[in-house]
Amino acid sequence: MSILNSKNVLLGISGGIAAYKTASLVRLLIKSGAHVKVVMTPASKDFITPLTLSTLSKNPVHSSFTNDEDENAVWNNHVDLALWADVFIIAPATANTLSKMANGSSDNLLLATYLSAKCPVYFAPAMDLDMYKHKSTHENFKKLQSFGNIIIPATSGELASGLVGEGRMAEPEDIVSFIENDILDKLPLRGKKVLITAGPTYEAIDPVRFIGNHSSGKMGFEIAKAAANLGAEVILITGPTHQNLSHSLIDVVPAISADDMYKAAHMHFGNVHIAILSAAVADFKPKEVATQKIKKKESTLTLELEKTKDILASLGDIKKKQYLVGFALETNNELENAKGKLKKKNLNLIVLNSLNDKGAGFKSDTNKVTFIDDKNEIIQFKLKSKSEVAVDLLNKILKEIHA
Repeated sequence: MSILNSKNVLLGISGGIAAYKTASLVRLLIKSGAHVKVVMTPASKDFITPLTLSTLSKNPVHSSFTNDEDENAVWNNHVDLALWADVFIIAPATANTLSKMANGSSDNLLLATYLSAKCPVYFAPAMDLDMYKHKSTHENFKKLQSFGNIIIPATSGELASGLVGEGRMAEPEDIVSFIENDILDKLPLRGKKVLITAGPTYEAIDPVRFIGNHSSGKMGFEIAKAAANLGAEVILITGPTHQNLSHSLIDVVPAISADDMYKAAHMHFGNVHIAILSAAVADFKPKEVATQKIKKKESTLTLELEKTKDILASLGDIKKKQYLVGFALETNNELENAKGKLKKKNLNLIVLNSLNDKGAGFKSDTNKVTFIDDKNEIIQFKLKSKSEVAVDLLNKILKEIHA
């Protein structure tokens, strides 16, 4: 899954021959999972039709403040367009449009939207060789970059005039890749590796039966998504679950039993910076596993159980510089039990939630948690969605590791 997935991307198109490439650019942005809207200068419609772009983007295309064909139409609000965008791409950015951007001119909808934008703005220059080399063009590049705008450098190649040299707009694939990498490089967990465990474990009784629990894995999967969206490389070790996740920064490692999860966690722990163990690992497993299905010969069945390996405690024993987070699901003496677990297992942070809180715990889409760290700071949260809890947790970790 691309870092652009679910982001609102506004594409501004100015009037140059390279505008024909924007059909492919829109298609690639949609393929990355982005929501795309297009705003055009009037001149750009000579090179590509709004109908093409609206069909590909699945949104109306805007090119003027009002619809001249409908006197009752509502005006196209440039402020709304600008505030909607998480990312604004101006491609192609012609010499004329770049000059107006640099000098605050606002004689069309695209420029008015640009001047209202509060999101990152990327511009991909496209013009002929002599125009690209002109001193005024490079002064405009510098000025726009001083405003915080990000240039996607033009490439060399054959130009519309027949000349060969710089000025060719970057290819759509390269524009998308440039923006993805630029966003990733600025994310706070870029370069960090995060280990996350999620879901239940199943401890076999015989080939068809097992001891398990009601964990859905939702909390761990939300934490994995939140960490990846902050730029982390994530190793997600998950027990049996119906949750699905596809992200370019997340490596999903399946596990069935507590022993499977133990081995996988220890295999990866030495290479990570942060480990968040949210899985509901079985505390006990059958001492002997039947090789054949156990028949119902008697009215009762006695199973001898033995403890599983404590994954969290074992990682706490060997941790060096890793930031280690555990979860505690309690039903009584919640705070004291969680504090004891934090100290006993050598954790940096423990996330407490109680089965006594309505809307918290297994299977639900919400959770109510309390953070307790190794400095005895306690932060209680109201009931939130598990995605919001994941963001709160990552924000807390970021605060601690950057302190």
